Amino acid sequence: MKAYKHILFDLDHTLWDFEKNSEETLFTLFEQYNLASHGKFDCNSFYKKYKFVNHLLWDLYNRGKINQQELRDTRFKKTLMGLGLEEHEIPADISETYTYLCPTKSALFPFTHEVLQYLQPKYGLHIITNGFKDVQAIKMNSSKLQDYFKEVVTSECCGYKKPDNRIFEHALERIGVKPEDCLMIGDNLLCDVAGARAAGIDQVYFNPERLKTTHRPKPTYEIACLSELKEIL
Repeated sequence: MKAYKHILFDLDHTLWDFEKNSEETLFTLFEQYNLASHGKFDCNSFYKKYKFVNHLLWDLYNRGKINQQELRDTRFKKTLMGLGLEEHEIPADISETYTYLCPTKSALFPFTHEVLQYLQPKYGLHIITNGFKDVQAIKMNSSKLQDYFKEVVTSECCGYKKPDNRIFEHALERIGVKPEDCLMIGDNLLCDVAGARAAGIDQVYFNPERLKTTHRPKPTYEIACLSELKEIL
């Protein structure tokens, strides 16, 4: 087994359970803004539509097609207009409320704290994320993750987004290590796996839903549960 010295984690969808936290937030917004009064959709439809729209917009953001403000400004507009509301019926501050509330949620994937406690004495732990600096800091504080990690590298701060290998090179420079000393763990085959490989870093594909993929070349490792990291590290 290769001897690594530093472990690089993605945050959203890898440690911080974005879907669970977002769902809880959206159900709160549905009630808070009385969206049922329009009679056009229920809470589940609202959640599913937002999830679909948000995924598409984040893909555009990761590929540099839209910026942070465009993502925040359009996701609820596209969601609610797609469910039948007129633009003037959309609550003016719903996006801001979501941005404020969602990061305060604390749901993590199973075994997150247990695995990080196991890894911390043995390795330098770091975060590389395409998320926004202010939001990611709140998430880490809310879920009590901040004390595990030495460096938190965001695309917003370094100017490059995963899978651009320059964000990984920036992280390596900040940590002061070589690519072969590191292992990247993330849920996204393009951003986390292919991006790390392009920077010369071994990868762990976190695949909790056990999705079948024909991705080539294969990741260095693949896991369905964070607890499996104990078998690798």
